[in-house]
Amino acid sequence: MQSLKETLRTAEEQGVAVGHFNTPVIEMVTAVIDAALSLNVPVVLGFTESERDFFRAQQAVDYVKSVREETGHPIFINADHTYKYENAKRAVELGFDCVIYDAAEKSDDENIQGTKEFVEFARKTNPDVLIEAEYGFIGGGSSIKDEFPEGAAITEDMMTDPEKARQFVEATGCDLLAPAVGNLHGMFKHAANPHLNIDRIRAIRQAAGVPLVLHGGSGISDDDFKQGIAAGIAMVHVSTEMRIAYRSALDKACAADRDQIKPYNLMQPVKEAVQAVVEAKLRLFNNL
Repeated sequence: MQSLKETLRTAEEQGVAVGHFNTPVIEMVTAVIDAALSLNVPVVLGFTESERDFFRAQQAVDYVKSVREETGHPIFINADHTYKYENAKRAVELGFDCVIYDAAEKSDDENIQGTKEFVEFARKTNPDVLIEAEYGFIGGGSSIKDEFPEGAAITEDMMTDPEKARQFVEATGCDLLAPAVGNLHGMFKHAANPHLNIDRIRAIRQAAGVPLVLHGGSGISDDDFKQGIAAGIAMVHVSTEMRIAYRSALDKACAADRDQIKPYNLMQPVKEAVQAVVEAKLRLFNNL
């Protein structure tokens, strides 16, 4: 079976992207895994710091790896958006396939120095783990927002600069880079997500020399996805759309049978709703 690094390389060669889906509860975990198995495509399950606290980090790693060993399928686990250095170190030690050390909200110098130190630690501790860094502002929180956040990366001068991206990758040694290219975390009640800057994606990929990761995939148009992947996006993160499907399906299940107390009867339609979202994204990302 290919490693995550090899899987991303193959995806780029084939002009597709690997789907990354946040899975803080078991129904989402199984929905994502079943979607990937049904379509026979690789997938990455993501757990942020708060999601790892809720699920339990070691158990998340053990579960995903046990399914990978059982099925022989390329199913990977990522320690998503890790802001605390100690938490990032622990994720490496626990055996995550990828860790995002996110210091994007700090100064450039602090981001570079912190990421460089973390990469050096990871190389000594587990040479196989991939280290992703975020460079540029893409907002925060997988939620439904009323409006665009102040200072959001929606204009060219606020997006990641290709030359600075090259310098950042060279200085830190990170394996993957998450740039600001018009993408934003979350979705918006009264507005569509901004368009991706395809030319900027292409320029950053060429300059940085490492696979690019698109965060804030919820709400982005299918056409932007296709063009962005063709321009150099190797992995796409999706979370908010899954949360919306989860909540909507749960509300309907509870309203349909208020006397139902069997959790698996309530959660089956929830799992199916989340899986439908994931399958649609995987088909798009893999040109199926």
